[in-house]
Amino acid sequence: MKIGILGTGFMGRLLARKLAAAGHHVKVANSRGPDSIAADVLETGACAATAEDALSGVDVAILSMPHTGFEKIRHLVAALPEQTVVIDISNYFPGRDGENPELEAGKVESEWVRDYFGRPITKAWNSIGMASFETKGRSKGQPGRIAIPVAGDRTRDREVALELIDDTGFDGFDAGTLADSWRQHPGSPVYITDLTYDEMGSALESAERDRLPRRRDLSAQVFGSANGHLLTLKRS
Repeated sequence: MKIGILGTGFMGRLLARKLAAAGHHVKVANSRGPDSIAADVLETGACAATAEDALSGVDVAILSMPHTGFEKIRHLVAALPEQTVVIDISNYFPGRDGENPELEAGKVESEWVRDYFGRPITKAWNSIGMASFETKGRSKGQPGRIAIPVAGDRTRDREVALELIDDTGFDGFDAGTLADSWRQHPGSPVYITDLTYDEMGSALESAERDRLPRRRDLSAQVFGSANGHLLTLKRS
């Protein structure tokens, strides 16, 4: 597939490396320009690009940035062809992103992202810790392979995301529509807990929405104490 990745933070860099190594044609961009992209991001075959070039003619666009970066790319994402699969891997942390009144009032974060860009969005890779994503990928069929949930309103988009997750070394789990995507957001039982495919379904079902904000904020504290690497939290 032709894939454009916007964002070269920890997850964006890993996605560029993993997806290019899997044989996809990957272009990657950040807000500082192609010359700022480190050589290790490109060593498996990804190409540095501007944001405009990264999204030109792609089958899949991956948004790997906090909400604070959305404004600069809004026009680019909104202008993508209807058939382009747009995958958002972000999570809302008010301490980092600032408080979003709609999300604080209870709107599902993934639905807010969809409405912000005015086009279908698929949520994936937002529930796995960065250290696990870097080191725990396994070949398909190996025991203990970690699962990553995918939510989206279009079946085809979810299928594409599931395929790409497999290419990055994990089992994709179809978690349904964006209305239920809160079940994979920070604070949920599936967030950075390294569950297998067989464990994922019951964990998604057990999520309690009213507990998410407090547990999300706890995970943000853990993030800070880990010097940029999310620790794997045990389910409680």
